Amino acid sequence: MYNLLKGKRGIITGALDANSIAWKVAEKAHEEGATFVLTNAPIAMRMGEINTLAEKTGSQIVPADATNVDELTNLFTQSQEILGGKIDFVLHSIGMSVNIRKKIPYTESNYDYFMKGIDVSAMSFHKMLAVAKKLDAIAEGGSVVALTYMAAQRTYPFYTDMADIKAMLESIARSFGYHYGVEKKVRINTVSQSPTKTTAGTGIKGFGDFYDFANSIAPLGNADAESCADYCVTLFSDLTRMVTMQNLFHDGGYSSTGVSDDVMKRLGIGNEGE
Repeated sequence: MYNLLKGKRGIITGALDANSIAWKVAEKAHEEGATFVLTNAPIAMRMGEINTLAEKTGSQIVPADATNVDELTNLFTQSQEILGGKIDFVLHSIGMSVNIRKKIPYTESNYDYFMKGIDVSAMSFHKMLAVAKKLDAIAEGGSVVALTYMAAQRTYPFYTDMADIKAMLESIARSFGYHYGVEKKVRINTVSQSPTKTTAGTGIKGFGDFYDFANSIAPLGNADAESCADYCVTLFSDLTRMVTMQNLFHDGGYSSTGVSDDVMKRLGIGNEGE
C-alpha cells in the first residue's frame, strides 16, 4: 500500500454495482487512504448497490442528479461538511444514451433522446465543474477525471450518438481545464478506457464481439476496470500535479496499433514468403 491519497478528500460519481469502473475507483481510493462521498442519481441508486460500497469504504452517500445545478450545489456543499474541508479529487463516471438503449440507428437519431444524452453525459460535467468553481469547493492543485471512450476520435457505428457526446465531454475537459488551471491550479483530464465489461458496456449491441476484437488488437490486451482504477488514482495523486487538459488513453496500446498479427491471422492473411 502506497497511500497515494492519504488525507485527500473526494467525490465519486457513477458507482452502480461491483462491475462499474467507479466502484473499483472507490475501492482503490479507499485502499490508498482517501475519504470520499459517493453520489449517483436517485433512480440509479435504487437500481444499484451503492449502500454496500458505502459500508465497505466507510463513505457517506449524497444523492444528486448531475443535470440539476441545485442538486450539484448541495452535493459539493454537503461533501465539504461531511469530509471536513475542500475536495481534492472528483471522478465523473456518468454516461447514458437513450438512442442506444432503444437501438435507434445513428442516422435516425431521436433528437430529444440525443439532447438528454448530452445533458446527462457531457453537460453534467460542465455543470459539475461550474458549481465547484463557483463554490470554490475544489482545493488548489485538485484533480478532476472524467471517463470517456475513443469513439470521440474514431467512428464505431454501434456507439451512435454517444460518440458525439464523448467528444463534447473531452472538449469541456480541455476548455474548463484552462480556466480552472489558471485560477486554482485544478487539473482536469479524461481517461479513454478500453471496452470494459461493466453493466453499461455489456448493454451495447455487439459489445462481446468488439471486446474480443479490441483485445486481439491491443498489445497488452484490454485494460480492465481494476487497472483503470489504478490509473485514476495516480491522476488524483500529487504525482501527476502537472498533467491537465489531456485525453489519456488507457487501452493496452489499442489506440496506437493499426493492426495486429492476431487479427491478420484471423483474416487468413499470413506473413507470406517467410
